[in-house]
Amino acid sequence: MRSVSSATVWEAAIKHGTGKLPLPGDFPGELDAAGMEQLRVTFEHGLAAGRLPLYHRDPFDRMLVAQAQLEGLTLVTADAELARYGVPILPA
Repeated sequence: MRSVSSATVWEAAIKHGTGKLPLPGDFPGELDAAGMEQLRVTFEHGLAAGRLPLYHRDPFDRMLVAQAQLEGLTLVTADAELARYGVPILPA
């Protein structure tokens, strides 16, 4: 399964709004067209993210780690520090 977290889209929209990240006009549509499945943030994801050790303080990254742990997913990231959480990492 190829998933994109709602948290990723949220963070991308914030960065787009500050001018740090260009996004296509229909970003969600582009993700759908690429065959990406939306991974929604659930109550369980929120609780798991809040219980993580504070190796990393970025709340978006902590959410992605929690989702990867609970859903058995590999996290695609350029942040090697996230490997400290024991989730499978695919370097970006």
